[in-house]
Amino acid sequence: MTTTRKQLEVLTDDQTPHKWCVLLREDVFKKFMSQGSPAVHKVFGGGSLFSPFLFGKFFDPSDAFPLWEFDADILLAGLRSSGQSNTVDWFQTDQDYVLKADLPGDGKNNVQVYAENGKVVEISGQWKQQGGESKSTKDWRSGNWWEHGYVRKLELPQDADWRRIEASVTNDLLLEIKIHKINPLDCDINHLTMKDKEAV
Repeated sequence: MTTTRKQLEVLTDDQTPHKWCVLLREDVFKKFMSQGSPAVHKVFGGGSLFSPFLFGKFFDPSDAFPLWEFDADILLAGLRSSGQSNTVDWFQTDQDYVLKADLPGDGKNNVQVYAENGKVVEISGQWKQQGGESKSTKDWRSGNWWEHGYVRKLELPQDADWRRIEASVTNDLLLEIKIHKINPLDCDINHLTMKDKEAV
C-alpha cells in the first residue's frame, strides 16, 4: 500500500469570526449520539481527539483544551486499557510538541488548521455535507455544527512558537501537527536587549 503525505497550510487569517457560536452541551451531545448512525459514533466515539467525551470527561470541543498540560501516558493509558483504539497521541521533544490523531470520516477530509492569536491551535473539518444547502447561504459552523463537522481547540504552551506550526495528513486519515518550541537562547537575547535599552 502506498503512503501519501499531504502538507497542510496552517491558516492565521480566519474569515469566520462567529463560528462555533452554538455551544454543545453534554445533554445535547448524549441525545445526538443516542440517535446517531454508526458514522456518528465513528466520528465522535471514545478515543477520538474530536469526541466531546475526551478522556472520560465532557469538554465542549469549541472550547480550548490544555492538552499539553497533561501527561500523555497517564491519559492515554485509560483508552489503551479499555480496549479502545488509540486514535490520539502526543509527545514533546527538546525542539517540538507533536500531536498525531486519526481524522474522522471516510478518508475524504477537508481538515483545516488555524493558529489563533498565538494562543490556540484549532483543528476542524466537515464530515457530512449539508443537504440542500450551499455553503454560501449557511455556514455549517455557526449552526448545530456537530451535526456536520468536528472541531478541537488546543491551548498552546507558553514556549510554543505559533508562527512555526507544521501540519500534514497521511493517507487522508492521520493528522500530524508539529509545533516548534521557542528557543530559550532567543528569549535570553531578547531579554538582554530590553535590559540594555532600559539602561540607556
